[in-house]
Order: sequence, then structure tokens, then C-alpha cells
Amino acid sequence: MCLAVPAKIIEKNDMMATVDVEGIQRKISLMLLPDAKKGDFVLMHAGFAIQTIDEQEANYTAQLLKEVAQNDNA
Repeated sequence: MCLAVPAKIIEKNDMMATVDVEGIQRKISLMLLPDAKKGDFVLMHAGFAIQTIDEQEANYTAQLLKEVAQNDNA
């Protein structure tokens, strides 16, 4: 199963971005989304931003992932 995680771009440098995922920052490639910009929300998979999404969808997806994680720990 593949999983894409919502992230917010907080810094962009050429085709690389620093993103925030629930307070954790990491660097990812923007090669698949060259028009993405600081402040955008993206779905990230395997170190790449693969799709832009709106903030509402990012929050909804993040909440679903939290619920799945809680159910796995129960």
C-alpha cells in the first residue's frame, strides 16, 4: 500500500522544499510540481510532492491518518 501525507511548504529553494508535517520538518523534491510555492499544501510520497491540495483537504487527511494510527494502537 502506498501512502501520501499532507504537508505545508514552508520554504522553497529551486526544486527542493522544506515542508512541515505535524511539526516535523523535512526536505522534499518539487520536480513533479515545479509551480508549487511557499504556503501551498501538497501530498508527499517517497520524498516527492506529488499533488497540490487545499488546506481543508490537508487537514481532513491529517485527521484521518491520526484516527488510523490511534486505532492501530488500540
